Amino acid sequence: MKTYDFTVVLERDEDGRYVAVCPSLQGCYTEGETETEAMELIRDAIRLHIEARRERREPIYEEVKTSTIRVEV
Repeated sequence: MKTYDFTVVLERDEDGRYVAVCPSLQGCYTEGETETEAMELIRDAIRLHIEARRERREPIYEEVKTSTIRVEV
């Protein structure tokens, strides 16, 4: 069993729900009523995403580096 590390972005939408997105895995996102719930759900979504890619023999891209950029507007 291989272990992966992915960045997850957590945001709050206009309804106050938490949206969790894994930018490295296209289309891999979920939402929850609490931060904890969203993080639990994205962990499951990532696992299922990787399992599906393995079954189809598709590559699983791993992050090289993440950065935070500040932009002044």
